[in-house]
Amino acid sequence: MKKLLQVDFDFSGPFGDEMASQMLELAESINHEPGMIWKIWTENQISQLGGGIYLFEDESSAQAYLKMHSARLEKMEISNIRGIIFDVNTRLSQINQAPFMASQ
Repeated sequence: MKKLLQVDFDFSGPFGDEMASQMLELAESINHEPGMIWKIWTENQISQLGGGIYLFEDESSAQAYLKMHSARLEKMEISNIRGIIFDVNTRLSQINQAPFMASQ
C-alpha cells in the first residue's frame, strides 16, 4: 500500500529561486531513493518552515527515508523535524484527482 510522508522543520532559508538553485543536486538525488514515487517541496518564508510531501511505494521505504532524511537535516543543524506517515485513501483521492493515481 502506498504511503504519504509529510515532513516539516524549522528553516531560515534560502527560499524560492535561491533555494531551487542551491538544492538542485539534492532534489535530483531524491529521485534515486528506494520506493520514492514523487516529492512536492514545501516552504513558508513567513513561518520559517521547510519540508516536503512524499509518496512512497510502501511503509518500509517511507520509514527508511524519514530516518535517513532526519539524520541528514540534523547534520545541517536543522531542528524541530516532524515526520508523519499516512495511509492513502485511494477511493476518495481518485475523486479529487490525486497526482499519484496515474502511477497506480
